[in-house]
Amino acid sequence: MTRDNGKGLVQIFTGNGKGKTTAALGTILRAAGHGLKVFIIFFMKGDYAYGEYKTLASLPNVAVSSFGFRKLTDPTNITPEEKEQARLALAAAREAVNSGRYDLVVLDEVNVALGWGLIEPEEVIQLVRDKPAGVELILTGRYADSRLVEMADLVTEMVKVKHPFDKGIKARKGIEY
Repeated sequence: MTRDNGKGLVQIFTGNGKGKTTAALGTILRAAGHGLKVFIIFFMKGDYAYGEYKTLASLPNVAVSSFGFRKLTDPTNITPEEKEQARLALAAAREAVNSGRYDLVVLDEVNVALGWGLIEPEEVIQLVRDKPAGVELILTGRYADSRLVEMADLVTEMVKVKHPFDKGIKARKGIEY
């Protein structure tokens, strides 16, 4: 990462397994513990009290912004309002990455927003290209664009071996959200 560590890298956490956001949150905790300045932007996770949002917002040197709606996005019926929320999230990401105020910027679920056509891949590719050398950037979510995978310095694919959802167990407050 930046201050003492030189070049900021690009990391991607993707795949069908659980743990993409969790991995990014672990990096945020580590960075914050060392006094780095962090900004996390939640794509497609607006207007809902996710446990991580409340905790992150209380940490010193961590800024949080959330875009989207409380309802889940239907990839077969994307609304203009959902696209606008994703566009606003990307604009916030661009501003944060280029502001000089943050050492680590996390774009949570940006890969899903790309995969579902809420934003254009070229815009995120350009964001990665334009990223200042000292900023660490993490992109999370399924459906990572192959061009972004090629550009990234670290790519981890979470593979689902087994998941409680397959047995009808719904997401649990405090564990999955």
